[in-house]
Amino acid sequence: MAKGKIIATILLVVGVAILLMSALADILGLGGSPHVLGYRQMTGIAMGALVTIVGAVLYWRSGG
Repeated sequence: MAKGKIIATILLVVGVAILLMSALADILGLGGSPHVLGYRQMTGIAMGALVTIVGAVLYWRSGG
């Protein structure tokens, strides 16, 4: 596996993990009220989505 593809895969996995942990923070007991999406959660979701998209684009460009 090429170095670029490994980095892309790592970015994909980390991005999805950040996205899911941020979206499910209240359910996992990391946040406050499960009925409110706070600014930290929204920031985490956005950053996780961004990292996931970058990883997907890199993976696609590496011939994935």
